[in-house]
Amino acid sequence: MNFRNTSTLLIIFVICMAILSHGGVEATRVLSEDFGNANSLQTDSPIYVKAKDIMAYWLQRLPSGPSPSGEGH
Repeated sequence: MNFRNTSTLLIIFVICMAILSHGGVEATRVLSEDFGNANSLQTDSPIYVKAKDIMAYWLQRLPSGPSPSGEGH
């Protein structure tokens, strides 16, 4: 075998060994059942409320109804 074939086989062997030896990792800390409740996650920060109000204002200003006919889509 020449050098090219040997190095190709070596790379394939290393990749196969990496795939076959892949093992799972245990979690260090297990999350409690009530992790996602309102006490754990606070979503009503002032920035969130302000962004929500701004988006509502922008959506109210959008024109409603069918698009005007003419050029375009």
